Amino acid sequence: MIWETVIGLEIHAELYTKTKIFCSCSTSFGNAPNTQCCPVCTAMPGALPTLNKQVPELALKAGLALGCTVTKHTKFDRKNYFYPDLPKAYQISQLYAPILRNGHLTIFTDNSEKDIRISEIHMEEDAGKLIHDNESGISKIDYNRCGVPLIEIVTAPDFRTAAEVTSFIEELSAILRYTNVCDCKMQEGSLRVDVNLSVRPEGTELLGTRTEMKNLNSIKAISRAINFEAERQIAILRQGGKISQETRRWDDDKGISTSMRTKENANDYRYFPEPDLPPIVIEEAYLSALKDSLPELPQAKRQRYIAKFGLTPYEATMISNRKSLAEFFEKTLALCNDPKEVSNRLLGDGLKMLNETGLNIEDSFITPDKLALLIDKTNKKTLTRQQSKEIFELCFTKSIDIEQYILEKGLCPITNTDTISEAVKNTLLKHPDTVKEYLSGKTKVFGFLVGQTMRSLKGSADPALVNNILKEQLNLLQNNE
Repeated sequence: MIWETVIGLEIHAELYTKTKIFCSCSTSFGNAPNTQCCPVCTAMPGALPTLNKQVPELALKAGLALGCTVTKHTKFDRKNYFYPDLPKAYQISQLYAPILRNGHLTIFTDNSEKDIRISEIHMEEDAGKLIHDNESGISKIDYNRCGVPLIEIVTAPDFRTAAEVTSFIEELSAILRYTNVCDCKMQEGSLRVDVNLSVRPEGTELLGTRTEMKNLNSIKAISRAINFEAERQIAILRQGGKISQETRRWDDDKGISTSMRTKENANDYRYFPEPDLPPIVIEEAYLSALKDSLPELPQAKRQRYIAKFGLTPYEATMISNRKSLAEFFEKTLALCNDPKEVSNRLLGDGLKMLNETGLNIEDSFITPDKLALLIDKTNKKTLTRQQSKEIFELCFTKSIDIEQYILEKGLCPITNTDTISEAVKNTLLKHPDTVKEYLSGKTKVFGFLVGQTMRSLKGSADPALVNNILKEQLNLLQNNE
């Protein structure tokens, strides 16, 4: 029997506001525990919430970018549950009239497109954070996150593979960053994903019993958790067992999911309308202004990069999905008008340095004018590609005046044909076996000989001259045989 995996997502995105949803406490990340709390977000008796007007504004921006229908008369509800990180013993959320419904997002996997339905987007406040100390067996509570504004994006069960899910998260994150709704720093918990997963025999319509894996906070963890949980459920069903509807915790270190509790239903939370907050009425003029304020979104930008600049779909996607990288690309392009080379630099040396340093490109010392200058000097052959690459990497982590650096280091390409000819001769003498292979017809070794010559000249020679002189000397050897 072939099994099909069915997946739906609940994505919690912290909104990019300076203060919390119902009070003026800071939302900044990383401060000392329990220093960003007040009577409102810790539910002291008599404290009343006041809605931060940025919250519905950012929720609406996300919904408009995702093609959602707006609920013109929306309101908050109380979701009651008892947990140590929720001092109110209830969460202000939305059940009966979520602010947004019926959106969609197109994803791209294996050169194909697929529309994923978004059932709803609702506003709510975040809970605190439990910090578990495994050595002492003690759990501590940090209430700083209580009251941080969230939107919860709920999808239909339209996913079938981990690849589809990760593509969706990447596309969604790009949209949320472009609209300044959420910074999507999964490592800081500002974007967290709950995965609802079931399996069923392929070709059937009836959904299987689902489990929910909570608070996954990296693309890698999401993919691993989906693959593990699907295999776990299939193994149970093949042995004649039944799947329990439950909430499970993903342990990324061990690569397994473990049971936390049975899965609650809506009636377990005893929802009722929030009595301390009035309904929200959204006017058409306000919506129109928000629509007009939306930037060019990633998919539109991607199409423009392909049509106007000749980038491949892969290049256009890799650049457009990162707002800061797209801005850097366009600013550099305005200075040097060489889209392919700018793209190559950013997706080659740029991504390498981003991964190695952990910096965002806007936090590095490289700037569009410095990259444009390096590209110009490389194109004019006043710097070799290797020299340009090395300077780019230095500029990433240090503030360097490129012209001064070139002057101090005496960097200029070796174009003297006698010097290059001598280096080529030495390479041929050092690698006689490789020369024999070339002369016998194995021309693929030519690249090795070029590389050895460039290395002997410390990467400072004009590669075109090295190629030409090497070919001439090899041809002479061929003719003398």
